[in-house]
Amino acid sequence: MSDSKEILTLAVEIGDVLLRSGGEIYRVEDTILHILDAFGIEEYDVYVLSNGIFASANEQKADACSIVRHVPLGDVHLGKIAAINQLSREISAGECSVDEAWKQLNACKAIPVQSPFVQKTCCGIGCACFCSIFGGRPLDAFFSFLLGFFLQFLRLRQQAHGTSKFLTNIAGSAFLTASSLALVRMGLPVLQDKIVIGSIVPLLPGIALTTSIRDLFGGDYLSGAIHLLDALLTAMCIALGVGMVMILYRDLTGGVVLP
Repeated sequence: MSDSKEILTLAVEIGDVLLRSGGEIYRVEDTILHILDAFGIEEYDVYVLSNGIFASANEQKADACSIVRHVPLGDVHLGKIAAINQLSREISAGECSVDEAWKQLNACKAIPVQSPFVQKTCCGIGCACFCSIFGGRPLDAFFSFLLGFFLQFLRLRQQAHGTSKFLTNIAGSAFLTASSLALVRMGLPVLQDKIVIGSIVPLLPGIALTTSIRDLFGGDYLSGAIHLLDALLTAMCIALGVGMVMILYRDLTGGVVLP
């Protein structure tokens, strides 16, 4: 039988991957508790925040141990979440030993994201669809697809260089607005506002806002406040990028773009 420290480390590591991949707070905490219980740990405490995990085991025994783990906010990876959920089910059912769990956990960590080309293409398709939903015409949807494709290219490049998410959102929203204005200045029969609305959707903090509401209703006020603040700051950066370009365009041309 493995010692309590190894089991606690395994449980926290699984929770780390789940939280880092976008898992909800209560699911991460519930997963860690089930793993500790499945491996026979009788005394334990687990506290999970949106960017941290605090866990202890066997506090009243000689092999007492505790772990504090900082988990930065990251992008959602549904593939890793599904794999970790399956691993936790197998552990809870007693079908997986500690050594086997470590092997499966490493396999879960190695699950890759989609290729850059697939991410860019899907982002472009999503932008085109949202442009159509919000009243854009086929030509507007086509340009939204192109802008969405290059937006994801910009995001991947800045992510590779470690650029702040807020700077990425400002630059991305400014790029989309400037590009849509350039299309209008070229005399193309497009609806500039529909192109911007459709193309800007990938930048919107929908998941962070939804998660914050879920955490607040669940009583996790600190985690909910963290996600809510992240969503509000992201929205502010998007508005800043769009607003700066629109104001600059107005000052340079003496007018605003009308639909």
